[in-house]
Amino acid sequence: MTGTSIIQKYKETQLAIKLISLGGRIQMLESETNLSRNKLIKLYKEIQGCPPPKGLLPFSTSWFMTWEPNIHASIFYNAYAFLVRNGLKSGIQTILKAYQLYLEQCQCSHKEEPVLGLTRAWILVKFVEKKVMQQSCCTECRGLFITHAYHPRNTFTCSLCQPPSRADKNNKTQKENDERCMKVLSRPSYLNSSTTRQITA
Repeated sequence: MTGTSIIQKYKETQLAIKLISLGGRIQMLESETNLSRNKLIKLYKEIQGCPPPKGLLPFSTSWFMTWEPNIHASIFYNAYAFLVRNGLKSGIQTILKAYQLYLEQCQCSHKEEPVLGLTRAWILVKFVEKKVMQQSCCTECRGLFITHAYHPRNTFTCSLCQPPSRADKNNKTQKENDERCMKVLSRPSYLNSSTTRQITA
């Protein structure tokens, strides 16, 4: 076995550990690494303390279009697009860095499960690359939000500008959350400057 292959396996193992730690599913790990399924399952059990969940990945686009997931998916994708525009290559490493920015902007605590999991974030990037979904500009706030592909221009109103009636019931600080979200969605450069400098360096 060559030194290069050992180094490559080490890097892929490190990547798998990071993906599993952030909640990545086995199918995602198989797609992004060359490690065997058995090794990935062993890693998953060791890190998470339980077997990986069974079943297919959530391939439907509908989840991304419900009001709260749409806001979170849009924040993540704005971060991803921002990093790509600033010179990072598209791919799993940039997805991880964008997800890091997303978690920071949403201020998710360690005890809280983020609305947008890493696997869904990864799937979202694939959806946009395959032109199944896209970013559309809200006619009211001019923020960039995730929509279905080929959504007619100048016809989209986001769920921050036109929230469903249940939104206020679910969150007592909805106005504060909306204001924080809009800073990211309408001005990508607002993304935490210190973190962004570290990530793009």
